[in-house]
Amino acid sequence: MRLTDDERDAVVAFRVQKAKDTLEEAEGIASLCYWNAVANRLYYACYYITSALLVKYNFSARTHRGIINLFGLHFISKGIISKEAGRLYSKLFDLRQTGDYDDLFNLNEEDVKPLIVEAKRYINEIQEIISQY
Repeated sequence: MRLTDDERDAVVAFRVQKAKDTLEEAEGIASLCYWNAVANRLYYACYYITSALLVKYNFSARTHRGIINLFGLHFISKGIISKEAGRLYSKLFDLRQTGDYDDLFNLNEEDVKPLIVEAKRYINEIQEIISQY
C-alpha cells in the first residue's frame, strides 16, 4: 500500500480511534456476559492498533497471520514492544478463533474478563510507540 505521509497519518489516526472504540464495545458487551463476542472485540481492538503501528512504519500485510508475523519480526523480536504484549495479541487471536469458529465451545468470564485490562495496556503501549514516531 503506497500512501502519502498525510494519507498514512489519516489511516493511522482512524485505526487508533477504531481500536479505542472497539475496546469500549468489548466493555459494553462484557456487561451482558457474551464472552465470545467480548473476545472477538478485544482481538479486533488490538488488531486495529497493531495494524495502525504497521502502517505508521510502512509495513503491509494481507492477512491476520501476516500482521502477527510482521509485528513479531519488527517490533517484538527487536524489543520495541514487550514479549508480554506479543503473547497477549496471539492469545486474543486464538480466543477469537475459538469463540467464532469452534463448535460446541463457549468462552467464559474467567477466560475473557481479565483480558480487558490487558488489552487496554496493550493499546496504550502501542499507541505510545506510534506517537513517538
